[in-house]
Amino acid sequence: MAESLDDLEARIDELRTAVRRALMSGDRDQARRLRSDLRQAEAQWDDALLAIEPDEPASQSRTESQDAGPLLTIRDQVHQALTFLSVPAAPKLIVALRQAVFAGALNGQQLTSLRRDEERSFRTTPWARPYYLCAALTADRLSPARGLLAVSTWPLATRIVGPLSPRVHFLTSAIRVAEHLSHPDWATLPARRLLWQFAANIPGAATSFDTMRPDAVRRAAQAELDVHLDADLSQREAAARRAADQLDDLHQLFGADLRVASHAANDT
Repeated sequence: MAESLDDLEARIDELRTAVRRALMSGDRDQARRLRSDLRQAEAQWDDALLAIEPDEPASQSRTESQDAGPLLTIRDQVHQALTFLSVPAAPKLIVALRQAVFAGALNGQQLTSLRRDEERSFRTTPWARPYYLCAALTADRLSPARGLLAVSTWPLATRIVGPLSPRVHFLTSAIRVAEHLSHPDWATLPARRLLWQFAANIPGAATSFDTMRPDAVRRAAQAELDVHLDADLSQREAAARRAADQLDDLHQLFGADLRVASHAANDT
């Protein structure tokens, strides 16, 4: 099962890259087909993940995990949450997602030093791990975006944050949560509460918690996302090209320091 999940995650990354390239080339028909393939791969990832979840009630599972120790390390739990969202995220959202969707018990303090630990590991032995939890980078200065975590295996442009990216990330996260809630096994009250936090800030998504429907939230979020996505992608792609030209591997993952950022900004 672990190999199946790894294969699906690799396929999802490849499809995201293909969607981005199709949009950049102006081939919207191909982009739509690839997005359909991407949603199917993500659904398969969901099913594969559900297959390894314990069958007993969540309360019992949490009790047993407290006795036997966590099944996943904090690092793996954060990676799981970020893979679910597919965009950089703040610790607050990662914690909320773990609690609502995965019945996890992360807290923000556990994530405080995680990125620094990952950077120290990379400095000591570069590329020794299959992935690193790294920083999202600002599009203007290529410095670490405050409080945002990303995954090193994502394309560089996905790890860049431009002026429109916070809204794009918000809408993308809403879509991911809505898609998961369409699966009966995910439709828990905590997950619905999380979706409502998104829906309440998306025009046309829902009028109340009780009348909220995941498909309606997804459609409203996708409609707004389609307005912003191309412009955001263009800004992030341009910044990614600069980062690839100007930064070494370490700084592409964890951001440029003040000296490197100033040099990169002067070269634009």
